[in-house]
Amino acid sequence: MAKIIIISAPSGTGKSTIINWLMQHEELRLTMSVSCTSRAPRKGEIDGVAYHFISNEDFRKRISDGEFLEYEEVYGGTLYGTLKQEVEDKLAAGFNVVFDVDVKGGCYIKNYYGDRALSLFIEPPSIDTLRQRLTDRGTETQDKIEMRVARAEMELGYAKNFDRTVVNDNLDVAKQQTKDIICEFLGK
Repeated sequence: MAKIIIISAPSGTGKSTIINWLMQHEELRLTMSVSCTSRAPRKGEIDGVAYHFISNEDFRKRISDGEFLEYEEVYGGTLYGTLKQEVEDKLAAGFNVVFDVDVKGGCYIKNYYGDRALSLFIEPPSIDTLRQRLTDRGTETQDKIEMRVARAEMELGYAKNFDRTVVNDNLDVAKQQTKDIICEFLGK
């Protein structure tokens, strides 16, 4: 039976890098859950790959129709969420579905799928390290970085709600620890 793997982390923790590395391991039969968002695509993002880009109006209609497994309004009114049917289709096709979601969505998905889901939290070694990683990216203003750091501090409080935690102090070690945890969960 296909399973659910939930990975959450504060922005700048290395979550996307770890997930991209995991996706290269075909023996795990992983596929990404593609979230919906009401924000506009960023440069290089392709609809249906990075996200399903839908209007705010369509997003809210789908919420009222009960089509989302989870959804959240973040960063100044932008909506993000996961469509139930897309996940169920991937599970039925025999794929283990990986979720790259915020902590609240991760907790909701874990509650929904129970023991069929593994929830992993990727943690930075410290808030100072996280702030430096976000600064080193060079993609955001100092105000945005501080907003992300404040959110990270809130998100770290959710780590205890996850099945397992991996501290990304060394990226290669964190990748392998994450893969080992997933292999154990999948019985591989």
